[in-house]
Amino acid sequence: MSFKTSVKIRLHLNDKIALGPGKADLLEAIIQNGSISAAGRAMNMSYKRAWDLVNTMNESFVQPIVTTAKGGSHGGGAEVTELGKQVLTQYRLAQLCAEQAIEDEMLTLSNQIKK
Repeated sequence: MSFKTSVKIRLHLNDKIALGPGKADLLEAIIQNGSISAAGRAMNMSYKRAWDLVNTMNESFVQPIVTTAKGGSHGGGAEVTELGKQVLTQYRLAQLCAEQAIEDEMLTLSNQIKK
């Protein structure tokens, strides 16, 4: 039997979550898919939900995290900005550091798990 631990880090701004695991995943999906709607579909999320998450992130940081282009003959799209990429990288690093920080304690706890 194997065990796995995970840490969920959320950056709160007043009553909103500026960044958390779902928003980080959404940023990665936007990078991969080039649009908010395609990213939402890839994550089984409605466009409205994906847009609301992007909007919260954009309102939370000093500059936009995601920029959009209106549709047209070539369609619209979305792009994660340089700040967005920096925020995503820093968030993933913080997540990794947190997981490493609790590794020994979680290993000790795992010895108490039913086998």
